Amino acid sequence: MALPEYGRSVQNMVDYAVTIEDRAERQWCAETIIHIMEGMFPNLKNVPDFEHKLWDHLAIMSDFKLDIDYPFETIKPENLKVKPDPIPTNKERMHYRHYGRLLENLIKKACEIEEGDEKNNLLALISNHMRKDYITWNKDSIDDQKIADDLKELSDGKLQLNEDILALMAERMEKNYRQQRPSQKNVAPQKQNKNKKQK
Repeated sequence: MALPEYGRSVQNMVDYAVTIEDRAERQWCAETIIHIMEGMFPNLKNVPDFEHKLWDHLAIMSDFKLDIDYPFETIKPENLKVKPDPIPTNKERMHYRHYGRLLENLIKKACEIEEGDEKNNLLALISNHMRKDYITWNKDSIDDQKIADDLKELSDGKLQLNEDILALMAERMEKNYRQQRPSQKNVAPQKQNKNKKQK
């Protein structure tokens, strides 16, 4: 079947319509088939050009052999074989796939920033993200030396971890941990309510 979503019954109707010799009867049969096709997808009635698409589908299912008066200009057979333009992709090789291209681009940007607090904070953010990505994909334990080595390699030796950046990394990790951990104030009432229910 050309369009399986309409089912075998509709396809049989279309095949029969093609064989009808009387043009008026063939036209009436085609319009009836369109009404049936429309009823199969009531949620699409308000979609722009929905009816136009139905007539296109009717032409396709008939293999463009249904000679009727179409209310719209239908799709041409040659247009069905036109392939879409290929989607451009970046074929540049990634050093480490678990870090991803976005992180590599971010490291390149960091190399362009002047030394200072802004650069140190960005490096701490990048390094913590590298740590998270590495653990996500490798499931192995990881130390700061591994992150430092990878960062140095990906930046062609321009970026290196120092004590200030390591301190910022630890500060960020602690801050995120506190935000994710439920506070004791929120936990205590739940325990009290639970004990009341048990009594």
